[in-house]
Amino acid sequence: MAKGSVKEAQEKMVANLKQWQKVENASVVSTGRVMEKTENPVVRLIMEIVQRDSQMHYRVQEMIVSSMEKSAIALSPDDLDKVWSLIEAHIQLEKETIALAEASIAAIKGKGMVVQSYLLDYLLKDEEKHNAILENLEKIKKGMHPYGS
Repeated sequence: MAKGSVKEAQEKMVANLKQWQKVENASVVSTGRVMEKTENPVVRLIMEIVQRDSQMHYRVQEMIVSSMEKSAIALSPDDLDKVWSLIEAHIQLEKETIALAEASIAAIKGKGMVVQSYLLDYLLKDEEKHNAILENLEKIKKGMHPYGS
């Protein structure tokens, strides 16, 4: 086990996250500058995606910091059980979007549609990310239940 107390580790993590939030804020400003300088719809779209992701990263970091400085994050089996059937249905939707993205990529492969391929690849990776975070939520749910429901 690493040296140092849990409290020291938490303090270091909070300091890192607060610094990271500053970087995320700089990213939002930076992407805004790029968008101000171009009318190109592809560049603007990519900068908007990065900007929104940075804003969401900031929110996630803030939740982690709050859980260390203010109050712990609470997630009970009941919280998940109440909505689990809806989450499972959403997992199926994510799987459909992944299949559609893969089919779209396959349809244009080798056709010289570089920008479309680039954007479809982004969509596929994002849908795969959604699926992964939902599947990881299921792992948390199973870890909460004594018999791994």
